[in-house]
Order: sequence, then C-alpha cells, then structure tokens
Amino acid sequence: MSGFIIQRCLQAVVVMFAMSVIVFVGVYAIGNPMDVLIPLDAPQDVRELIIARFGLDLPLWRQYLIFLGNVAQGDFGRSFVYAIPVLDLIASRLPATLELTLAAVIGAAVIGVPLGIWAGYRPDSLSSKTIMGVSILGFSVPTFWVGLILILTFAVWLGWLPAGGRGPVDVVFGVEWSIFSLEGLSHLLLPAVNLALFKLAMMIRLARAGTREVMLTDTIKFARAAGLAERTIVLRHVLKLISVPIVTVFGLELGSTLAFAVVTETIFSWPGVGKLIIDSITSLDRPVMVAYLILVALLFVTINLLIDLAYAVLDPRVARRGAA
Repeated sequence: MSGFIIQRCLQAVVVMFAMSVIVFVGVYAIGNPMDVLIPLDAPQDVRELIIARFGLDLPLWRQYLIFLGNVAQGDFGRSFVYAIPVLDLIASRLPATLELTLAAVIGAAVIGVPLGIWAGYRPDSLSSKTIMGVSILGFSVPTFWVGLILILTFAVWLGWLPAGGRGPVDVVFGVEWSIFSLEGLSHLLLPAVNLALFKLAMMIRLARAGTREVMLTDTIKFARAAGLAERTIVLRHVLKLISVPIVTVFGLELGSTLAFAVVTETIFSWPGVGKLIIDSITSLDRPVMVAYLILVALLFVTINLLIDLAYAVLDPRVARRGAA
C-alpha cells in the first residue's frame, strides 16, 4: 500500500509541473494586458516603467522561473486589476462557488443513485422508464437554457424565488455561508438545481447500468439462494459492487463543477470564482488566470489521487497491481 501511495504522489508532482509550464506559456503568450491597463495616450517612458514594474519586459523563461520561485513560497502574485494578492482574491470568491457546487453535486448523488438503483432493479416498470426519460432530458437540454427557463418560471411568472444573487450570508468558522437562512436557501435553490440536472442524469444512468450488470452476477444469485432479503441484497451487495465507478464520477464531477460552474454563476449572478475568471479573461488579468488554472489542475490531480486511494481501500487488488 505504501508503494502504491508513493507512486501516485510522484506521478501527481510530475503532472503538476507539466501543467504549470503549459498554463504559464499558454496564458502569457496570448495578448498583452498592458494594452488594456495602460491608456493609449500614456507617454512611452511611463509605459516602459509600468511594464518593467510588472516584470513583463523579461524573457518568458525568466518570468516562469520567478513565478515558480514565488509559488514555492505560496505567492501567486498580485492581480493587475484589483491590486491585491491573487490567492486572497480567489479565496474571497471561493466560498460562494464551493457552496453552490456542494449543494448541486451532493444533491445529485443523494437523489440520483437511489433512483438509478431502482431503475436497474426494476428495469421494466413504469417508474423505471419515467426515471430514464427524465435522465435523458438532463443530458439533452443545455444548462443555460434550463437556467433561463427556471428564472422565467419561478422568479418572473410565479415570483416564488429570487432571480439571482447570493442573498444574506452568515459567517461560520470564518467562512461565509448562505445555507443557514431561508432567504439564503431561496437564492441558492435555482442555481443549484440548474447545476445539478446534468449530474443527476449522469448518476442515474451510471447507477442503473451498474445495478443491471451486478444483478446478473453469481454474487447476487448466491445471496438470493441463501435466503437474504432483497433490501439486504441491494444495500449490502449491489451498492458495494457499484460504489467504485460512483466514487470516481462523484469525485471528478465535484472537481469539474467547482472549477467550471461559469455558465450557472453568470446566469444567476452568483458571485463565485467562475464570474471572476470571466472578468479576468476580459481584462487580461494574467496572474488571476494563471493562478486559477493551476489551482484547477491541482484540484483535479488531488481528486484523482484521492480516488486512487479510495480504489485501494474499496478493492485492495488495485493497490497490489499499482505497486507491482
């Protein structure tokens, strides 16, 4: 097990180094932020002074080495636009995105997995076909269109829920949350539902496919022959056997939703990291763009590492094969 963990950690370090090079070169090779930040009528000497101040007059490889040294000390630089440390800027927006992501992904898993198991356990029933029909809609309908329909229906026509914004927040353990008040929950509901629909459809189809496959195995046949109740078979055997792919998808979807909830945050004016990165791209705020992309890469590498470790716990054969 220790050899498996060491191997995965070394792979994660190599991937992060490669990603830092790709992100840095890609972002710094596109556009010049000084064209946006410095007025066109600024004197040339002032322009050169500002460029030198930000270190943009140095060769790209030297900029990267300086950046790498700063990152090693936990410094991702300062935002060109906001003039504050990038990590502080991202951290100020992260709680909103984290709250929205957790509500969407956990809700999709809690609802989708039981529905998928039922659809796989009773594949020919009317309820199963209804569940699969809903999952097809979740895959097929674009997120932005669903968001607009939700706003039009529940905010404009019915007036039940607010159309956007985060609402009032409460500080718990130094982090701002809106889930501890009814008004905050009313602001969270529509964007969370909009973000969760695709995840819900994926969880349903994944759990259904796994259940149908497991129900044909000898394990289930022997369990039934032993006289176990169907409820016990589902909870003790079926759920355990389909847990590995579900854990994988849950982890990856959590990471991708946290990193790329841009459309939902834009539609519902949710003040999260997604809106921040859109604004940074518009203003060519390079430090924010680089830090965001590297942190996203780190998030996915960490999630994949944790998933690999979860594999090893759920199925010890994975660790033995990985360390071999």
